[in-house]
Amino acid sequence: MWLVILAFAATISTALWYSKAENDEYMFKFLSAILWGATIMVLVDHVMGFLTEGGEFFEMTAEAVVLGLVLLIAALTIWEIVLLIKDPGRVLYGKKSQT
Repeated sequence: MWLVILAFAATISTALWYSKAENDEYMFKFLSAILWGATIMVLVDHVMGFLTEGGEFFEMTAEAVVLGLVLLIAALTIWEIVLLIKDPGRVLYGKKSQT
């Protein structure tokens, strides 16, 4: 289930980035890259686990849902920290005066 959650979030973030591509003020490109990287990593993990151990490809347990949400929260936290550091809207560090 965590693969589904991450893939869904990556798809939504890509759509947001694509709709705001000209002025990517909120750095959706970075969020999209984080989520697609995590999705590909989880996909490889699922494929390798399925090929070596067999069993279910998608886990439909409460633990898998919680893990997917924790991974999504971690990705959003990293994105927000980078967004705060870069401060593209000049909210934290103030606007530069033009002289």
